[in-house]
Amino acid sequence: MFKEKMNCEDEKQKIYKRRWIILTVVLLGTLMATLDSSIVNVALPDMSSKLSVGLGEIQWVVTSYLIVVSAFVLIFGRVADIIGKSKVYQYGFLIFTIGSLLCGLSGTVRFLIFSRIIQAIGAAMTMSSNQGIIAATFPPNERGRALGLSATTVAVGTMLGPPVGGIMVELFNWQSIFLINIPIGIIGYLAGRKILPIDEKSQGPIHFDLKGSIIFIIFVVSLFWAMLSGESLGWRNYKIIISFVISVFALVSFYFVERQVEQPMLDFKMFHNKLFNLSIFCAFVSFVAIFCNNIIHPFYLEYIMNISPGKAGILMMIFPISAGAIAPISGYLSDKIGSELLTVLGLFATTVGLLLVGFLNTTSTYFDIVVRVAVLGLGNGLFQSPNNSIVMSLVPRDKLGIAGSVNALVRNMGMVFGIAFSIALLYNRMSAKIGYNVTSFVPGRHDVFIYAMNIVYIAAASICAIGMILTIIRMMKRKRVSNG
Repeated sequence: MFKEKMNCEDEKQKIYKRRWIILTVVLLGTLMATLDSSIVNVALPDMSSKLSVGLGEIQWVVTSYLIVVSAFVLIFGRVADIIGKSKVYQYGFLIFTIGSLLCGLSGTVRFLIFSRIIQAIGAAMTMSSNQGIIAATFPPNERGRALGLSATTVAVGTMLGPPVGGIMVELFNWQSIFLINIPIGIIGYLAGRKILPIDEKSQGPIHFDLKGSIIFIIFVVSLFWAMLSGESLGWRNYKIIISFVISVFALVSFYFVERQVEQPMLDFKMFHNKLFNLSIFCAFVSFVAIFCNNIIHPFYLEYIMNISPGKAGILMMIFPISAGAIAPISGYLSDKIGSELLTVLGLFATTVGLLLVGFLNTTSTYFDIVVRVAVLGLGNGLFQSPNNSIVMSLVPRDKLGIAGSVNALVRNMGMVFGIAFSIALLYNRMSAKIGYNVTSFVPGRHDVFIYAMNIVYIAAASICAIGMILTIIRMMKRKRVSNG
């Protein structure tokens, strides 16, 4: 017994000594996944032309990826806790690379969508385990800094995607944006086998919750399909209504099934911690708010300011640059002064940034745009690292995988809700302003778009402010308790 304990301590020391190398390998996969997700949008017009399909069909190259990641990320989080986070991460790296190869070899849109689904399964595996590996590798006093670097990597990948994708499509073809992943994937997979920590063996018999997993997949697919298709088919379309009903029924069923299973896929005891719930909720509202901006801001730049797509892409890099710059600093500060205050400040800056960007108009200068978007990016970067640190610190070591998955799932759900909510509200307010139904930009009526844009950003800022107020209340309550 004593010998086993000593061996365990020796292994922990070895892991601690090479923790930054381990982090580098994990961040390589994060960079590849985020780069690939942001690079695809740029290539969609070329894909549509070369594959001879319309915009509606080619959009599934993006949406299928998002749906599959969201459907499987929670499942693989549980798998990571059972068989090991490092193992799931390595296999995810490999599957993502295989999916990239298949994407690059695709000659039809159907095979491309199939290949993107393979990619998404690999991405779900890496997303479900990367934060768990970081949290298990780094001690609490360094965890914030490590998660901050992870957030920076996400920002860098997002930032580099559009310009790199544009250059590669112009110089080569759309297939090249996928084929570039292959050498990176091979290097990352081999490095992972050599460097990532050996997974701790689970104690006692472990059972996988198959029934809960299937029900959860039904819930995510039906909900996300309805959210992403509602604007094109119409929110009153019977297919959309049925899909929403199925998602609600599946969610309720999932809850009761998980309560009865001895080893559930998602242990709802995790949500007994109010700080964990609040942190997850704040993560959700922050991504809802941010993706309201991500979907509306390009329209403003290109349609209202008449800025070319190339220049618009450069201006849109301001957000990830500012977020990526502040994220490691925020992570470092969270290790020193605690995370709760930083999450409040981050949500406050995000709320202010949304209002500033939302009230841009036809007379705004480049300087106005850069400064206001930079404030928004700084707020988001300030919030993400401390909030992730809180989430990962509130669960036991054997639940790090599922906690990271819940965080990733909430992030993806926030993205989808943000996109669907902003588009629906924008067109609704434009229709109300102009007096008839509007489903696209109205030429010569900049005032209509600006009016609707203002309302979308006010709504997004209000959503973000709710999270900030709840965080302040919770922080004050905890302070009163600690003071006796």
